[in-house]
Amino acid sequence: MREATGARRYARPLAFAAVATQRTEGAGRARLGFSRYSLAGALLGTALVALGVVLVLALHGSSHATAGTHAAAALAHPTGAANEPRGASAQNAGHGAASGSHTHAGAASSSGAGVVAAAGGALAAGAAVETRDPEEAKSFPAPASVHHSLASKPSTAAEEVVAPGAPSNSEVRAELKQMHAVESAARKQEAATSTIVPGGDSIGGNGQLSIPQGIPEVIQRVIAGANAITDFPYVFGGGHASFVSNSYDCSGSVSYALAAGGLLSAPETSGTLESWGAPGPGKWITVYANAGHVYMYVNIGGRWMRYDTVGRSGEFASRWQPDIRSNAGFVARHWPGL
Repeated sequence: MREATGARRYARPLAFAAVATQRTEGAGRARLGFSRYSLAGALLGTALVALGVVLVLALHGSSHATAGTHAAAALAHPTGAANEPRGASAQNAGHGAASGSHTHAGAASSSGAGVVAAAGGALAAGAAVETRDPEEAKSFPAPASVHHSLASKPSTAAEEVVAPGAPSNSEVRAELKQMHAVESAARKQEAATSTIVPGGDSIGGNGQLSIPQGIPEVIQRVIAGANAITDFPYVFGGGHASFVSNSYDCSGSVSYALAAGGLLSAPETSGTLESWGAPGPGKWITVYANAGHVYMYVNIGGRWMRYDTVGRSGEFASRWQPDIRSNAGFVARHWPGL
């Protein structure tokens, strides 16, 4: 009986505490306005919103990377870049380029400006990009279908500026010095050809003519052949047994010079030279022949010079003479076209 009474005595405070706890929880729920289930739902919703934000940011970063890849591909594949339509964003990019603005890869790709990589390959982080040239139309732009050979490497192109074997500066100076010496000698020779050696009409100096460059090659060769034997002595019949001789008569001398120009294959006499080539005087060379004597005139570039064994200034004087002699009694012949 005593035990039952004691149990009832302790049970009452516990019941009172339980009731008080329930009242306290109810009051708390009344103050917060939601239950534990509502709180769990709110936390789940917050987590879902945060996940959505992360996904949006990830997709936004992916669009930046795609734009950068497209920009790099535009440089690597100009066909696609040339065929891309340019809208309002391209116009805005052109305006930005004209005003001198510079953008980074991320900003340019987000603006849709149709940029190309400054260097081939993928765009690096923060790499500079090139906007569409606002004056492109003035550069004669070719269509995307144009075909052209690939350029060489810049280093290779630089090496082509100086061709292999090109002379050095010292070699050029040496060549110029030599050229000036040749020109000086030519002027002296020209002056010498205008000077008559006393005793006849032979030109002075070494007795040879300077060969002009502006005359037919055949005539140049004729002059060279005549120069080779110009001061050889005159011996009747010389140069007829063979072109190679130590003396030449009139027809042997003319035959040698004509053979040097490829206009004769064997020595001829003055009589046979009356029928050489074509009748009449020529533009560059004229041979005057009769049965006993022959000589010729050669145009050395606006001035005629006579090549003759008669009228020389001495035994070893030059056959070249500037004076014109009487052509009476001689037949004029020339080579066709000359």
